[in-house]
Amino acid sequence: MPSSTSSKSRSNKRPARFTSDSSVNVPVTSNTAKNGGGADTRDAAKPSNAGAGSTSKDGSMFQFMYSALRIVVILMFFRYFILRAFHIRMHAINEYGYVIHEFDPWFNYRATEYLHLNGWKAFANWFDYKVWYPLGRPVGTTIYPGMQVTAVFLKEYVMTGYSLNDICCLIPAIFGCVATVLTGLLAYECSYSTAKGYYSNAEVFVASMACMSIVPAHLMRSVGGGYDNESIAVSAMLLTFYFWVRSLRPGRYNHYFAFATGLAYFYMVAAWGGYVFVINMIGMHAGLLVLMGRFDAQVYKAFTIFYIVGTTLAVQVPVVGWTPLKSLEQLSVLAVFGGYQLIQLSNFIIQKQRTEFNKQNKSIPKYFEWKIRILVFSCAAVLALMGSAIMLPKGYFGPISSRVRGLFVKHTKTGNPLVDSVAEHQPASKSAYFTYLSGLCGVAPLGFIVVFTRSFSDNRSSFLCLYGLVTYFFSSKMVRLILLTGPVASALSGIFIGRILGWACSEVLPFAKPAQETSSSSSAEKKKAKKQSKRNNSSEESGGESITSRVFYVLKINPESNEYKGVKKILAILCFVFVTLSWNQFAAYCDSTSHALSNPSIMFKGRASNGQEVLVDDYREAYNWLRRSTPEDSRILAWWDYGYQITGISNRTTIADGNTWNHEHIALLGMILTGPEKQSHRIMRHLADYVLVWAGGGGDDLAKSPHLARIANSVYRNHCPNDPTCRAFGFRDRQGTPSPMMQKSLLYKLHSHNIRPGVEADPNRFKEVFKSKYGKVRIFKILGVSKESKAWVANPANKLCDVQGSWYCPGQYPPALEPVLKSKTDFAQLEDFNKGRTDDEYQKQYFENLKNPKKAFEKAQVAEREAEKAMKIDKDEVKDLLKARIEERKTQWVDDEETTHMWNLINTNDVTKVKEWLKRDPSAAHMRSADGRGPMWWAYEERNMEIVKELMAHGVSFKDPDKYGKTPLDMLTDRPEL
Repeated sequence: MPSSTSSKSRSNKRPARFTSDSSVNVPVTSNTAKNGGGADTRDAAKPSNAGAGSTSKDGSMFQFMYSALRIVVILMFFRYFILRAFHIRMHAINEYGYVIHEFDPWFNYRATEYLHLNGWKAFANWFDYKVWYPLGRPVGTTIYPGMQVTAVFLKEYVMTGYSLNDICCLIPAIFGCVATVLTGLLAYECSYSTAKGYYSNAEVFVASMACMSIVPAHLMRSVGGGYDNESIAVSAMLLTFYFWVRSLRPGRYNHYFAFATGLAYFYMVAAWGGYVFVINMIGMHAGLLVLMGRFDAQVYKAFTIFYIVGTTLAVQVPVVGWTPLKSLEQLSVLAVFGGYQLIQLSNFIIQKQRTEFNKQNKSIPKYFEWKIRILVFSCAAVLALMGSAIMLPKGYFGPISSRVRGLFVKHTKTGNPLVDSVAEHQPASKSAYFTYLSGLCGVAPLGFIVVFTRSFSDNRSSFLCLYGLVTYFFSSKMVRLILLTGPVASALSGIFIGRILGWACSEVLPFAKPAQETSSSSSAEKKKAKKQSKRNNSSEESGGESITSRVFYVLKINPESNEYKGVKKILAILCFVFVTLSWNQFAAYCDSTSHALSNPSIMFKGRASNGQEVLVDDYREAYNWLRRSTPEDSRILAWWDYGYQITGISNRTTIADGNTWNHEHIALLGMILTGPEKQSHRIMRHLADYVLVWAGGGGDDLAKSPHLARIANSVYRNHCPNDPTCRAFGFRDRQGTPSPMMQKSLLYKLHSHNIRPGVEADPNRFKEVFKSKYGKVRIFKILGVSKESKAWVANPANKLCDVQGSWYCPGQYPPALEPVLKSKTDFAQLEDFNKGRTDDEYQKQYFENLKNPKKAFEKAQVAEREAEKAMKIDKDEVKDLLKARIEERKTQWVDDEETTHMWNLINTNDVTKVKEWLKRDPSAAHMRSADGRGPMWWAYEERNMEIVKELMAHGVSFKDPDKYGKTPLDMLTDRPEL
């Protein structure tokens, strides 16, 4: 009986792990000595321990040498990947020189130059009259100045020997290195473990750095010369995130890191408008911790300090102001902050009441704690609702921006044609992820699984999981936000790769494993280890065992036996080989992609007709011509995309630029460019001296022009009557045949001036004064410019200063434009509830036309007919145009919307609509599809003689052959039933 009892007692206890002696395959329990084997075990152990002294010292020495070597190797990799991150971002500078890229960076450089020359005070009060003519722009209060301040600081105190231009070109590469290090630190902090068998924390740090150093998702906004806000904002974001998760690490002094989080967030706010993502990311994580039951004093202190410090500093940035306390995009974080205070208040009241009950020796009532919490939150909710009811009618709360709204609506458009026209605001495709993340698409999910297993017991790990999910969701809605996936994909991939490399090292090099505790360990060391174990809130760490060892235990496998050691060594070597080969492939892909991303766009390399490689520098050539050859007070009219480059390089006044703060002003610009030549000249002579257009094919102004017309119509509704998407303006086929409305437009005349047959700008209104070497840019002087309007705008008395003597003095439109401006309808954002009016009918038609382009096409044709009546075009000119159009239709065989629509009308025997169409556009009778057939073939095929007669009346022959040599008459013999 005693024996059985002892056996039963032992069976109920969990056995210890397998010993490292491979000759013994039986688990050894801690009860061995108590069952009679203790004396023998101790006696047997004595000589073993005595003889192992030198061996133990040798092992310790090897382990010390390995640790020292490991530190050296990691430092070498650290240096290598920083240099790798820098050099891969320098391709553009090495190939094209120190040139500012794209559009927005030119404004950033101009603002930096102004700050450097004039100081902060002048910069903060800078009202720029060279932009957004005649209104101007208060730059100091509408810019995120973090990047400009950073560049000037580097110029003044760090890189004193460099020019300001060179520093601005280098900043993306420099901060690419900073982001690389911070990604490694974030991954290290979110996956740090002290469990036995884990010896890979440093490997995680290095592997994450490796991925981030070259991942295209970050390269897209950090190549040398790309002096844009995102180039430093990603580093600021990662610094904020790192300090946040560091403040959640168990231990003392974490409030200092919470304070540092607030400071880093302030830098993020000053650097980029994407700070809204950062504050909501931390707010969501703080709320998630409450839902997971992880709320405690440390979490409360960390979030409270961060929010108070961060928000207090954020409101000091002029462009932000009180937005954190007013905008719907950020009020959710304020609600989380309020919730934290209410939870803490509830806990305080509960603790006080519990103390009172204990003093009175009373039992605590049932559901006592929940009643207190419900009471506190109910009172707070009533006060919040009362405050909202008072503030809402006063317009206190700011609406959600159209860009943010576009992240949540079901359709892919926002309702704002200006926002919808930007390619970066479109949803990301699956191929986009593989383009910008490459192999990380497959590795990052594995790292996510590793971190997710810790997230329920580790506050830091749960942040990285949430970060990954949120960035994937938002990037799928807007391709531009793939930028945010770069760091988290690198961190998750680095965690998985680092764990593999750490395990492989420990298997190939036995002395690389962490030292196991011995019986000779001092009590002080054991207490210290126990204390450290309690500090670690990860279940993985508290047990001192890795997940792998638990799996082996369940499978009853002794991983220390000889039969498994060999297998593990082979697997470890294979892991090294696989990681090395994968890295080489990933690095090669990233190198090739970096070259593609390093094209400055303001200049590029191309091939001449003889195959020779040439440098196309047309854009800078045109801007430099403006600087040299035009008066300093010249006003340049161009589409808003080029405004930053014109003011930055030419130092000339522009009508609009990429700030896009005034939708109605951009709509006026769009109406001028896409309106009829004579009508547009009557408007622009009061605003500009020169007009600049991009030509030469590709993404030139004519390719963009349908968007311009659509934006114009959102404010000037008579531009495309009853057609919010302006289908009447555009190309009619893939050969670039313009619609009648496009053909009459100013932009078409200037773009195709003396290039397309019969197209010429009115010589009484425009004179071409410059054409770039490869025809990419054309500049026309506007004739008959109104000197009265120019003088009126320049008069300081016509500025609208907020107070007398103030620096804030916006300009006004000249009185001559009042009749035009009276016809506009101010654009109402769908999400703006403060204007007190809606534009539901316009928005409804806008989305209907996007959903049903065929119906929109029919409406566009009606609009074309009305436009022709309104313009009263000369009949002889119409005949000439019609004759040219007929010949063009006869020679161009193509499947497009028109041919498909005509076939449908004839196939459904809709004679009335066919006649109406031919009445509006007689050339439509001669259209041909790709197989050479047209309306006459289809009418004979359907035996619709009424349509046949109508087509013959418009001069269509029934003897013309199609692609296969068949005539319309052959359609009758091809059908036996006829």
